[in-house]
Amino acid sequence: MSPTLLAGILVVIALGFDFFNGMHDSANIVATAISSRAISPRRVLVLTALCEFIGPLIFGVSVATTVGDKVVAANTITIAVTLAALLSAIIWNIIGIRLGIPASSSHALLGGILGAAVFGYGVSIVKMEGLVTVLVALFASPVLGLAGGYIMMKLFLFLARGASPKINQWLKRAQLLTTAGLALSHGANDAQKTMGVITMGLVATGLLPSFQVPLWVILAAAGAIALGTYTGGWNVIKTLGAKFYKVRPMHAFTSQVTSGLIIMFASILGGPVSTTQVVSSSIMGAGSGQRISQVRWKVGRDILIAWVLTIPVTAVLAALLYIPISLLIRVP
Repeated sequence: MSPTLLAGILVVIALGFDFFNGMHDSANIVATAISSRAISPRRVLVLTALCEFIGPLIFGVSVATTVGDKVVAANTITIAVTLAALLSAIIWNIIGIRLGIPASSSHALLGGILGAAVFGYGVSIVKMEGLVTVLVALFASPVLGLAGGYIMMKLFLFLARGASPKINQWLKRAQLLTTAGLALSHGANDAQKTMGVITMGLVATGLLPSFQVPLWVILAAAGAIALGTYTGGWNVIKTLGAKFYKVRPMHAFTSQVTSGLIIMFASILGGPVSTTQVVSSSIMGAGSGQRISQVRWKVGRDILIAWVLTIPVTAVLAALLYIPISLLIRVP
């Protein structure tokens, strides 16, 4: 199979992952705005899709470089490894969408890369420094989301003490800005993961001499995640928007501000955080900031289990997929 054809197959599957990522993660951005009745579902999805497309064009490709060049040795990122990782992550995303579980696309992709590469080349190919950076970003972000949502809600309640119910109208209008900001930061972070994977494949096939993300890859990844976002993952939207507690405008506003800031700073610093984790934990933090007992912590527990399972499950799945893929395309 020619390198050009292999690269073409990789690009199609990578953009498919990006599409499902957008479909799944659209819930992270729009759920609270819809549940608090700030914006109609279709309008908020159009706004979100537009901002998702613009985000990667503004914030650069530092996350793409982290994902594509700093986790495992460059010579082990073959087409077989990349395809196995992508297919594993796509399967996990589809499961999450069908079950309404806000699983992490970031964890799924990382688990897939590690599983396929380690199975094919052994543990020694892992770049521990880069892996630690990625894991710290992934696992610290939900803690920051929970704490940030709690603090932001406490601050809001202090500043808004004595305010009339009319403040809810202001909060609903403000969510146009917070939703746009969250979508920009999400597009900047998550679309870059696909850019990193595609660029890895182009380097592996010899179509690129070094890891430099081309403009067409940026535009294609941004477009795919925007299209996926527009379709909306409604099962996950229901989970984030209603199952934790009854989300009101103040919860939506404070959780979106918290999530947007965390994800935006991570994108600038090159940390591939999980938007799902950040948003879910920020929603729980905002609710507990008002009253801890109102949060349905059992739902959070179920999501936590999904988070813990994501990396090992996708790693094993990618390792299993690597065997037939490597034989089929005759790439080691």
